[in-house]
Amino acid sequence: MTANNQTLLKQLIETWHSTIPVSQFMQIKPLELTESTFTVTAPIEPNINCHNTMFAGSLSTLATLTGWGAVWLQQKLNNVEGDIVLADGHIRYLAPVTSQPTATVDCKNFDFSRLVTGKKQRFELKVNIICKQKLCAEFAGIYVSLPLEN
Repeated sequence: MTANNQTLLKQLIETWHSTIPVSQFMQIKPLELTESTFTVTAPIEPNINCHNTMFAGSLSTLATLTGWGAVWLQQKLNNVEGDIVLADGHIRYLAPVTSQPTATVDCKNFDFSRLVTGKKQRFELKVNIICKQKLCAEFAGIYVSLPLEN
């Protein structure tokens, strides 16, 4: 991972903690940003439910922030700015998460052509949550980046 990517991941976690306080409580942490993927994790301990598995709401938040973070990072890497919102999201829980999971999203093919012309840009992302090398949840999110008003 490049030094620039490490700096961006530090900025992202600071942004999450200052604007989305639950991310700090959940201890959500970006792990890696490559040319093709962005990976995030959160420990199970602060996110555990009465079944000793990860709480469904924590999994949904982890997936949502992974997608949001991917858009944020790509905007930074492409020198564009916009307010990112989740317009729609759906999660399928496939198996219980019994230890620290990873959430991964594809970071290829981000197009900012509308955003740079002052129009909102839409992104459809799929986030996979893996635990013990098993797909435990799939999240499909539609994120919109709104142009900043001057």
